[in-house]
Amino acid sequence: MKMLWQGVIPAITTPFDENLRVDHPALAKHCAWMIDSGCTGVVALGSLGEGATLTMTEKVQVLKTCVTTLSGRAPVVAGISALSTAEAVSLAKTAEETGCSGLMVLPPYVYLGDWRETKAHVGAILSATKLPCMLYNNPIAYTVDFVPEQVKELVAEHPNLEAIKESSADVRRVMALRLLMNPEFRILVGVDDAIVESLEMGAVGWIAGLVNAFPKESVDLFNLAISGDKKKALELYRWFLPLLRTDTVPKFVQLIKLAQEEVGKGSARVRPPRLTLAGAELAAARQTIAKALATNPGH
Repeated sequence: MKMLWQGVIPAITTPFDENLRVDHPALAKHCAWMIDSGCTGVVALGSLGEGATLTMTEKVQVLKTCVTTLSGRAPVVAGISALSTAEAVSLAKTAEETGCSGLMVLPPYVYLGDWRETKAHVGAILSATKLPCMLYNNPIAYTVDFVPEQVKELVAEHPNLEAIKESSADVRRVMALRLLMNPEFRILVGVDDAIVESLEMGAVGWIAGLVNAFPKESVDLFNLAISGDKKKALELYRWFLPLLRTDTVPKFVQLIKLAQEEVGKGSARVRPPRLTLAGAELAAARQTIAKALATNPGH
């Protein structure tokens, strides 16, 4: 399917069974629920999808399940991250062969290179595929910061780089990119608690986290904000923010999976080295979720 890079696109979680194996029936059900709720595609194998804990075989199987489930309905974007450039290129090629509609390209894991090295890594991935690609900029998590001038440099050399997932948490970046890039370049937000502000500045999409537990509310918030209905958007945003802020802390995977479990749409299971929440941390998270459910303006 054609990749439009707009709307609410979940960075989907990866469900695990009791033995911490990928639960493919649950994954298929989850993908379908996201699209049924108004999302415009899914991103698999991202940080929220615990991609770093999956083997290459598991990654390919996850992509196949997503593509098969959403065939003809919505595009699947594969997160491309690896320790080595060779592994990242291999995954990119396999994702294209599997039927993915686009790629989300990350900097290398662990090694923090200079711009020449990082550009070579990203460029190798972009050159290895004909698929449209989205660059993932998350300096908070990965230390690498793709500044607007570097993004422009990459786009000039790789026409299939069509979008960016901007997760610097600096809403000023949206306008900085808009002023520097061609109008066709798409800016999507990857920080849940900056979505309304970023859409106001001209972003056109949301690679979302809490959507995994609250898809209807996420789509409603996006549509209200993009349409300019500020009063209703801010009312919903005010309710949603305590949940959205859990997307921007170190244990965001555990918190979002817990939210899925609390709404009856998933399991809190995570793979080590992550552990499920416990004690006061678990109690506080459940309290936040329970309050949100009790005060949901849409119910």
